[in-house]
Amino acid sequence: MRKVLYPGTFDPVTNGHIDIIKRARELFDGVVVTVAINPGKTPLFSVEERVQMLRESLKDFDNITVDSFDGLVVEHAHQVGAIGIIRGLRAVSDFEFEFQMALMNRKLAGDITTVFLMPHEKYTYLNSSIIRNLAELKSDVSDFVPPAVLKKLKEKFSK
Repeated sequence: MRKVLYPGTFDPVTNGHIDIIKRARELFDGVVVTVAINPGKTPLFSVEERVQMLRESLKDFDNITVDSFDGLVVEHAHQVGAIGIIRGLRAVSDFEFEFQMALMNRKLAGDITTVFLMPHEKYTYLNSSIIRNLAELKSDVSDFVPPAVLKKLKEKFSK
């Protein structure tokens, strides 16, 4: 079974992320979507909330699992039996950072391949920070996030 890991903060998951996940599941037998715990970020949602939103948003897909991890992505890839790491590229501005990370991951674990996927062009401008800002300002983000995420954003910002 050829399994890949799709790590991210997913704070929150967007339709752009979902699009990448759909593309990855067409190329591989299994996709492990994993919420990365990044001590350098202050997320809006807890790890548990992000895992829950992902599970709810992906419940109709049979070859996807959702988990979380703290540490090196390549180590987690080994733990789950993944042969690769999926990374999404929206624009040229994403490439430099992702390229450096892919090369470092290759140095750390030569048996893990990074695969870059581009989302549908209608999602290239989306990112979680924009969604959080729009939702906080009570803007309609229903076109940009799955229903489970929309519900959680409304709950979070109705207080």
